Amino acid sequence: MSQNPPDLRPDLARARITETARPGQPTIGMVSLGCPKALVDSERILTRLRAEGYAISPDYAGADAVIVNTCGFLDSAKAESLDAIGEALTENGKVIVTGCLGAEPDYIRDHHPRILAVTGPHQYEQVLDAVHGAVPPDPDPYIDLLPASGVSLTPRHYSYLKISEGCNHKCKFCIIPDMRGRLASRPHKAVLREAEKLVENGVRELLVISQDTSAYGTDWSREDRAGTEQPITRLARDLGSLGAWVRLHYIYPYPHVRELIPLMADGMILPYLDVPFQHAHPDTLRRMARPAHAEKTLDRIAEWRGICPDITLRSTFIVGYPGETEAEFQHLLDWMDEAQLDRVGCFQYENVDGARSNALPDHVPEEVKQDRWDRFMAKAQAISAAKLAAKVGQVMDVIVDDIDEDGIATCRTKADAPEIDGNLFIDEGTEGLSVGEIVRVEVDEAGEYDLWGCLAKSD
Repeated sequence: MSQNPPDLRPDLARARITETARPGQPTIGMVSLGCPKALVDSERILTRLRAEGYAISPDYAGADAVIVNTCGFLDSAKAESLDAIGEALTENGKVIVTGCLGAEPDYIRDHHPRILAVTGPHQYEQVLDAVHGAVPPDPDPYIDLLPASGVSLTPRHYSYLKISEGCNHKCKFCIIPDMRGRLASRPHKAVLREAEKLVENGVRELLVISQDTSAYGTDWSREDRAGTEQPITRLARDLGSLGAWVRLHYIYPYPHVRELIPLMADGMILPYLDVPFQHAHPDTLRRMARPAHAEKTLDRIAEWRGICPDITLRSTFIVGYPGETEAEFQHLLDWMDEAQLDRVGCFQYENVDGARSNALPDHVPEEVKQDRWDRFMAKAQAISAAKLAAKVGQVMDVIVDDIDEDGIATCRTKADAPEIDGNLFIDEGTEGLSVGEIVRVEVDEAGEYDLWGCLAKSD
């Protein structure tokens, strides 16, 4: 998980771009690296370009220029972004760089001086200006029509819905606020209007994302906040009324998150919370400058499960943070035993240029980081296997993501987000299924991360 998933790169085979360029139409390629928030930025850029008459190419060879949307969160991600820029330069030659790493233009130009332009994250107008300079637009008003749903880089049946930019936290290991700025929440009506259009165009699942989703709307004035309900609660309720699955990502465990859990228990939104706990020991969290108090998280988890017993909790953690002792790491393992989280990812700490954590004392040796990562993942894997084994015999709703040439259907339950969680596979009786369909399945086998099942018999 520390690497950018290759299937988020639309220059590769899984790109959902099937349009054929008309003769002479200017064509732009796109490489999108990093998190789903960057993917949304890529979709917005491509939608704007498509509206101006550009064709979108899924590969380098067929493009007049290539945009590389970079990731700059970790040094390993920066290295991957630089590799992608170099590859695009080799294969195409005309390259425009944007995204998080674009906030460091000198760093990029030191490595790749031949690039045409560099822009920072969510600087859509500057990207368009750079494209215009490299490849002038040549729209045909009778042919170049923008599809109502815009350009999507995800399968037709699910879509990411970004509700804010930036972050107000000052976690010492993170430079996202420096690159993307302070929290700026999109207007409620604008988010809802986008969601309505997505659902109208066949989207069955909305994946709500931001840097800090539970802080949505807290940057508004009192006059702009309707009533006493938290803005994220109101938004979740309105999104839940559209008839699609609604999945919340990147939820900091603030007290007001409790307001969301009854919506899950009532079936308004999916019983799924992606909470970036990062660690469990209070001293480690203080060195991280995390915005939440770990002492209360177990109580909150118990409260959430008391309200909605079916809730799935996903989180990510960092091991080997500067100053982490063996006792602090063991505290994390013990906390995992108590928390019994359903889905867990883990990163080994690494320095990021510009992060305040670089200057902390007592950095953990690489071999110790690896050992702790191995032990942590063994713990998480055992918990996952036990939880999935308990699902055997249950009947549940799943959404069909893919059906291969052998008729094997790859699906996801309500407990599984695309790309980062597990799958449920159906290997027989799938002849009548279609991608994007939601069906009832009886689970008959479980592994460490995935499930297998068969279509449930109708009553």
